[in-house]
Amino acid sequence: MSDSIGHFCGIAFVRQRHSFDYYRRELDDAAWCTRRLCLLMQKQYNRGQDGAGLTTVKFDMPPGEAFLNRTRSDRHNAIEHVIDEVTSDLDVLDADHMSDANDEDCKLACAYLGEATIGHLRYGTHSSNAIANCHPLIRRNITASRNLALAGNFNMTNSGALFDQLVELGLSPVGDSDTQVVLERMGYFLDQEHRHLNATMGPGSLLNLEGRALANAVAEELDPTRVVRKVADGWDGGYAFVVLLGNGDAFAFRDPAGIRPCYWLMNERVIAAASERGALLNVFNASVNEVKAIQPGHVLVVKRNGEVREERFADPLPTRQCTFERIYFSRVNDPDIYQQRKQLGRSLAPRVLRAVNSDIEHTVFSYIPNTAETAHSGLIEEIERLSQCHRAEQILRSVEDGSVSRESLLKDLDIVVRNERIAYKDQRLRTFITHDRARRRLVMHIYDILRGVVKKEDTLVVLDDSIVRGTTLRESIIKNLSRLDPKRIIIVSSAPPIMYPDCYGIDMSELGRFIAFEAAIKLIQERDMDELLQDVERACSAQAGRSAHRMKNHVQRLYEPFSLAELSKTIGDLVRPRDIPWEGELEVVYQRVDDLRAAMPEFTGDWYFTGDYPTPGGLEVLNTSFLNWCHQIGGRAY
Repeated sequence: MSDSIGHFCGIAFVRQRHSFDYYRRELDDAAWCTRRLCLLMQKQYNRGQDGAGLTTVKFDMPPGEAFLNRTRSDRHNAIEHVIDEVTSDLDVLDADHMSDANDEDCKLACAYLGEATIGHLRYGTHSSNAIANCHPLIRRNITASRNLALAGNFNMTNSGALFDQLVELGLSPVGDSDTQVVLERMGYFLDQEHRHLNATMGPGSLLNLEGRALANAVAEELDPTRVVRKVADGWDGGYAFVVLLGNGDAFAFRDPAGIRPCYWLMNERVIAAASERGALLNVFNASVNEVKAIQPGHVLVVKRNGEVREERFADPLPTRQCTFERIYFSRVNDPDIYQQRKQLGRSLAPRVLRAVNSDIEHTVFSYIPNTAETAHSGLIEEIERLSQCHRAEQILRSVEDGSVSRESLLKDLDIVVRNERIAYKDQRLRTFITHDRARRRLVMHIYDILRGVVKKEDTLVVLDDSIVRGTTLRESIIKNLSRLDPKRIIIVSSAPPIMYPDCYGIDMSELGRFIAFEAAIKLIQERDMDELLQDVERACSAQAGRSAHRMKNHVQRLYEPFSLAELSKTIGDLVRPRDIPWEGELEVVYQRVDDLRAAMPEFTGDWYFTGDYPTPGGLEVLNTSFLNWCHQIGGRAY
């Protein structure tokens, strides 16, 4: 999307299934699995650039030696810094004296060489971007199986309530970020699991174990599913986590509505998991059938002894997988996402053709930004197909009435769809390094335009993934496109208008910043419907103190009087810059929700388009966000 909004975070996990010597013999690299983890992170670079981290657990280390190591970075290009540190650490394995070293010696020589490793790419939707907030977060303990490292792709709508629960349990957590609350809660119930097992197998029990024998037995019997079931009780949000324990156990789990994605594979060499299926497919050269989604409300458990199981930890909810993963955030190297984005483009073609009056000869098609390329490809394919059908019908009618001529026939057949790359994003222009006034002046230079292709009599059609705030359209894209002086500019969005805040992973919870909401308010004011606005404010204020389970979506009443065409026209007016000399026409065409659903029927998480939230916490965030707008309060609504 041309507007910059927060990405989802990315998680990665690799657990090797053989000794390091096996990978040295079979793949000429004892650190093959660790390098695959780094590749998994690199392949998901799109999911966050605010920080990166990696944690590894080493099995069966001698007493006194480190068995859980971590590196993190919050610097620019954080992932490169993390991967450079890890790969530099692994370089010692190439030395001659390490050519036949045993597994223990390899692990002693390399800090980040271990049997199980997790990685994380962070986009900070809450708290600062300081290194303390970079994942994986670690909770240390002198007992190996009580050590844990946690990395997540998530947002909780009720982190405040979860923090209060920790206090009620007698804990004294420091910081109130989502991640800190989750870590402390995980640590608390991990300790509880240990107390339960110690009582079951320790002194005075039937087994009457103690010391090292008891520690080993507890680690072996420890049940991550039971821990997760208690940890996640009462959570409201979208989440996917990977966790490592110091004893070698690992587990990944996903929210009951399936909002956040998590995929996994198991082959002869590894067990691996990641936020994106395409990353697993490419890193491990896997077939589509080999990579599976962790089922919503389930935990994938990989025990230290190699046992693998997927178990339910929460009651099922209606599955609401996030559509923005498919529209924009995930890379298009997943074959299903590729086809879905192409279908989004195809579904827009009939309306785009009507918008240009089927005048292909005088229309130029393009896209912004790069992530819109696949949907644009689908749009062009369908435009070409429909145009060919239209020309064939015209030719047949001409033949039937005898008006066809050789010249007119050749002219009709010679018309082609003018598909051009009109705008290029300057990735090196980092406008945030200067102050606000200068940034506003520089923002229009984010995109460079191709001149000499668009003519004065042409209509320029530009496809965008989604239009969120409209800021970049108004301040940069349209200003630049207008310099080409086309007769018309049509901005096409492959997603429907965003009307409601998100609180499950995307950094867009301020309702007043959405161009669709701004358009609805403008229409309300123009049509003297202020009473409707006041009624909605009273209804939202009346339910502000209620439990989220009892809340309703009153904000949707602000959109109900207006058609998609009316909203689109008003949005076109709002994003049109007032300080440009161009006098051509500007139009906005949005995807319809029904067409979105038809393109990806299994992905019904469309609350930001429809207001149909998957959890009660979403309604509470919406209610708060609207009241914040009414009272001119900025910032996060949860």
